[in-house]
Amino acid sequence: MSEIGPNACIPEHGYHAFDALYCSLTGAAAVAPTFKDDKYPLFVTWNTLNRRGESRLRGCIGNFSPMSIRSGIAEYALVSALEDRRFRPIRRSELESLQCEVSLLTDFEDAEDYLDWTIGTHGIYITFTHPFYSAAANDSSNTPLSLTPTGRGSSSTSKRKYNATYLPDVMPAQGWTKVEAIDSAIHKAGWEGRINDDLRRSINLRRYQSSKTFVTWSEYAAWRVAQGGQLVK
Repeated sequence: MSEIGPNACIPEHGYHAFDALYCSLTGAAAVAPTFKDDKYPLFVTWNTLNRRGESRLRGCIGNFSPMSIRSGIAEYALVSALEDRRFRPIRRSELESLQCEVSLLTDFEDAEDYLDWTIGTHGIYITFTHPFYSAAANDSSNTPLSLTPTGRGSSSTSKRKYNATYLPDVMPAQGWTKVEAIDSAIHKAGWEGRINDDLRRSINLRRYQSSKTFVTWSEYAAWRVAQGGQLVK
């Protein structure tokens, strides 16, 4: 994985994600990427923009395992657009209202406790088990994650494993305190019981940072034409 900086994620990463979705929905030929094929964990997020420029989440899924970003961005552009179980698959008629966000994740660190992270800087990835006084859950870094519950059901004699994540920009956007963010993540993981300090202290938390880019449909369309690609009517 390359050294990351605030500008590691560039607009072409977003154009590449848009191109994967556009070509999947229209059958058009893809534009070959020109950016360096580094390896990062990554997330692709789709939002819809209204006429006032306000955004609404339309899909978000990614992976914590470092992957080649040319194939990874294309893969998760489609997974987040078509397979996020919170939403119906994105349709061709929605393309012009979309905004794409690509996040490259880095600087993963094991936190000392559930409060050992900084709002506005870190994303959080939590794991815990039930009963929560048992050993911590195994890391699920190779499992695609969305911002939806990811816990699996289990029998009464086995420990249920829970995990969830929030990208760094979620907490400031929601105006959450650290405890509010943790409690929300616990619910997102699928926990339906009471949340108390014992449960919070049982959490294994990994914090991480990200570099991201946002591109709109009109920006992508102009880029595609400039690269010699056609827009299917």
